[in-house]
Amino acid sequence: MPAALRLPDGVLGMAERDPEWAAWVDRLPALAEGLLDEWELTLDGLLMHGFCALVAPVRTPAGRPAVLKLTFTGDVESEHEHLALQHWNGHGAVRLLRADPHRRAMLLERLSTEDLTDRWDIEACEIVAGLYSQIHIPALPQLRSLTSYVESWASELSGLPRNAPIPRRLVEQALSLARDFVADDASTGVMIHGDLHYRNVLAADRQPWLVIDPKPMNGDPHYELAPMLWNRFEELAGDVRRGVRRRFHALVDTAGFDEGRARDWVIVREVLNATWGLDEQGSDWLTACIAIAKAVQE
Repeated sequence: MPAALRLPDGVLGMAERDPEWAAWVDRLPALAEGLLDEWELTLDGLLMHGFCALVAPVRTPAGRPAVLKLTFTGDVESEHEHLALQHWNGHGAVRLLRADPHRRAMLLERLSTEDLTDRWDIEACEIVAGLYSQIHIPALPQLRSLTSYVESWASELSGLPRNAPIPRRLVEQALSLARDFVADDASTGVMIHGDLHYRNVLAADRQPWLVIDPKPMNGDPHYELAPMLWNRFEELAGDVRRGVRRRFHALVDTAGFDEGRARDWVIVREVLNATWGLDEQGSDWLTACIAIAKAVQE
């Protein structure tokens, strides 16, 4: 393998997750080399990665800077990423140049590596909320509905032991809200990003900021807020309630959202996050999830 194509340590480490990941990592060098050759791309920088994808800076045959993104084949949530990017057509989001869905490969316009991580959190919330109107457009029929996910998640939540370290009041509240959302026609109809946070917005030339890495669903725009609250949570130490509420209201006010509906989605998402983190995350994560769910409604 050419030195330039040596997988980053972070990608090699993905093989330790389970056999399916290991098999994908093993195939990845040949897959990348094949696409570089087939699409006549030239490597133009160090390989990068996210949680479930390899990203290679490249140049097209015309010399245009771009990135080749190869996503883990088992990542169901990003299965229709290429369709969402194609549908947005560069409006508020990174532009898709070419895609091979079977190989989970995309050629994307190259953006800056600057994200919103170092921006003041309220400024970042206003930037993200300003992008909502560009990306929240009528949903594509191929997308899985948010309500189908929530119905499944609520079923899992209902089986949570009563002695789990999550306030039972919050669990019952989240279950009730989740069931109401599933039955509500307003919970679907709009294409949503699904994982929009500080690192999934990059600086660009053709407009100041563009979103990347969607986990697209047919859903409700109010579902989008929660990741902006739980990411960079450590910065809120000292006055969590006030910090969470400042972010929440910056998002709601800038986007023009219904405050009650946004609040209810945050509660559902945070209780689900707490449940999923019981075995995989530490006590700090559990504490953060519960604190956010309480802060938005106190």
